[in-house]
Amino acid sequence: MTRLAWLALVLVSGPALASPCSDRIDALSKRVKAESTEAISASTGGQSTAGRRGGEGVTGTQGQSGAPQAPPEKSAEAGKGGDTAQQAKVALDEARTADGKGDATACTAAVERAEQQLKAAP
Repeated sequence: MTRLAWLALVLVSGPALASPCSDRIDALSKRVKAESTEAISASTGGQSTAGRRGGEGVTGTQGQSGAPQAPPEKSAEAGKGGDTAQQAKVALDEARTADGKGDATACTAAVERAEQQLKAAP
């Protein structure tokens, strides 16, 4: 087989190598990223404190202004959302590993765990 024919074969068969499980992983990865971003943006205390420290040279608890803090229940809910998004990401990483090994059963189980984590997110 010539190099050109081999290259054509590889390029044509590339998309065919994607499994149904990897398609589900790709779709869920977008949702996990969105969930993570939402959880981070819901946690208002961390970013405002970091901004004050960077802008005003604040260290530790010294020199803090009376900047508004997120209510404890909102912060706790944001933390839960971040935790479930992280657990879903771990499950997707396991699914990718299983998919790479050709283990469709383990891949499907890990994807289903990721889906359950996303459903449980606040």
